[in-house]
Amino acid sequence: MSDFFRPDRRGVIGGAVGGLAAVAVLGTGARAQGTGPVRIGFSISKTGPNAGGANVTTLPNYQLWAKTVNDAGGLRVGSARRPVELVEYDDRSQSEEAVRNVERLINQDKVDIVLPPWGTGLNLAVGPILNRAGYPHLAVTSVTERIPELAKRWPNAFFFLGRSSAAAEALVAKLTALTRSNGLGKTVALVSVQDQFGIELVNVARPALKQAGFELVMDRQYPLGSQDLAPLAVEAARLNPEVFIAFSYPPDTLALTEQARIAKLNPKVFYTAVGTAFPLFKQRFGANAEGVMGIGGVDMSSPKIRDYVARHVQAVGRPPDGWASPVTYASLEVLQQAIERIGSVDRAALIKEIGSGTFETIVGTIKLKDNQRIEQAWVGQWQGDQFVAVAPPGLAGVEAAKFPKPAWSQA
Repeated sequence: MSDFFRPDRRGVIGGAVGGLAAVAVLGTGARAQGTGPVRIGFSISKTGPNAGGANVTTLPNYQLWAKTVNDAGGLRVGSARRPVELVEYDDRSQSEEAVRNVERLINQDKVDIVLPPWGTGLNLAVGPILNRAGYPHLAVTSVTERIPELAKRWPNAFFFLGRSSAAAEALVAKLTALTRSNGLGKTVALVSVQDQFGIELVNVARPALKQAGFELVMDRQYPLGSQDLAPLAVEAARLNPEVFIAFSYPPDTLALTEQARIAKLNPKVFYTAVGTAFPLFKQRFGANAEGVMGIGGVDMSSPKIRDYVARHVQAVGRPPDGWASPVTYASLEVLQQAIERIGSVDRAALIKEIGSGTFETIVGTIKLKDNQRIEQAWVGQWQGDQFVAVAPPGLAGVEAAKFPKPAWSQA
């Protein structure tokens, strides 16, 4: 990563992604007159256990969006075009640090907009601050069952990935469909990370699986940041389940997949959560990625998605992930369209417009319902070189699942 993006460094993104020069910062007088930069701040996990997810899903899309806007002449705010200035800090994957960073952005840096951190836990941690200060909260990577409650408590918060129950229910529905059409058995080994994300997902999935007639032959949780996950894979391999499910974060997703290969854990369905859709997953496991399921999925037939992927590769040097990356970028398109419609960065007006408006984005038309995005892919699968959506049915771009997953190659 370039020096320009090091932790606690502040600057304007104008093309700094990919080594292009940054746009010059205009003076405070110009900003006061509405012609200076629109200052957009965020706290991001550049270090710590969340860094893998943040540096794949969130930070590159902030950079790409800012570059795209500035290359086009800046945000259209009323009659003026104003460049985007990004102010960023490293929260080190710690809630307390994220809270301090967001308070600093609001009270000291006095940014116009605050973008969200990566992950459910950190979004919930900074939510009260953004609400009290009246900032729009685009809680993209926050997957929580508490959305209806939080949307009432924080009317400034908008949830683009939806509720834990939607993710769990889509997965269980897909598994149920495979039992009916493909003879999938009913034994399940279930593991989950002891973080807000994993806890909420497993609390929904556990009863949903049982209600659907699945038998949990294993149900284990592990602490966030666990270094040795081999015992979980070994235990699961001994039980020989038809389905293996891990509600995992990126480091765990990679470790569990590798340990499953070593332990010769070969279920017919192998599902890991965050990180499965990352390009790194395919790079690391090669042919062994084939048939692996995970959270997310995208419509790779969409021209807008193909264009976005090409721009992401050109600007960032690598492709986006196949789940929250395009949604993160789409949330910024929503923000941009809302700013251009109201003709200002007035935060109260932005909150109203984001909550009520209809927006055209790379993931399709977005119109939030009670501050959340409802229709979206929840189960994806590696098929060839692409992580494609396979559930729920009826969405654009959803492909038939490949079943069963091929056995691991030990080469």
